[in-house]
Amino acid sequence: MLKKLVTDGLKRVLFAVLLITANAARAEFSRQELEAFDNEPPVVADLLKRAVSAERDLKNPEGEWQAAKLYCEASRQGSAEAQFRLGMLYAAGKGVPADRDLAASLFVAASMHGHFESQKMLETLELAAGDLPPCVLADVAPEKAPAKGEIDSYIANLPANKRWIVRLVDTIASWHKVDPKLVLSIISVESDFSASAQSSRQAQGLMQLIPDTAERFNVKNAYNASQNIKGGVAYLRWLLAYFEGDVSLAVAAYNAGEGAVNKYKGVPPFAETRQYVQKVRLRYPLPHHPYDVNITEPSPFLKRRG
Repeated sequence: MLKKLVTDGLKRVLFAVLLITANAARAEFSRQELEAFDNEPPVVADLLKRAVSAERDLKNPEGEWQAAKLYCEASRQGSAEAQFRLGMLYAAGKGVPADRDLAASLFVAASMHGHFESQKMLETLELAAGDLPPCVLADVAPEKAPAKGEIDSYIANLPANKRWIVRLVDTIASWHKVDPKLVLSIISVESDFSASAQSSRQAQGLMQLIPDTAERFNVKNAYNASQNIKGGVAYLRWLLAYFEGDVSLAVAAYNAGEGAVNKYKGVPPFAETRQYVQKVRLRYPLPHHPYDVNITEPSPFLKRRG
């Protein structure tokens, strides 16, 4: 009798542990994600869960590429959710090279299966659809994104209470067609991810907006993280267009103003600005960023140089 009680007790403990483990695993995903996964065949649902976990693993430098590989496999099995998520990776250049045409093709493919979020992306963004990625058409690995800068290891070591900023930047920057990693690199240098940061020059918040810049981009409360990032990203997007995608010039102007860059016809000879540009570029090494020619006319000195 005693042996049976002990055995039953151990079984109950084991069941409780398994239940807790299962619930913890499910807690990694939102309710909306779990509903999407539950609509897929078990094999595809498993691929999606593994992919999302890999994509969110900040300590794994190849997590996003591994996620892309799994999304490719699930896409080949007809998963619209996988096509949408793979499209988002291509749109943002996460794990795979940024390619808005491939992203559009994936959104179109998912939309044809009634995927609502993909339809919204096509309605909102100006995208031109073309061919699907090779990894969706055949069992080949997706191409890897270019070498990463220091921002990836910086983000991987962020404390848990600051990681919400990364997700917010991803959303806002992607909608404005600015690489989130460039925005994160600027935030890391400007405020070290402190939403309440204020400089001696009255620069405020995560992206250290001075009052004139905040007013220029309709930021009412620079200490509100969402408003601050929207204003900072809008300014950065304008600078990238003004300096025709030259990252060093845009970053220098973010620090010293576009007037100073025009005056010196390049990065101004200020020690602070040059150190600032160097720090940001170590974290974001890409020299050129896509830009929208319709935002503004280019800098006068670029016109003369051209």
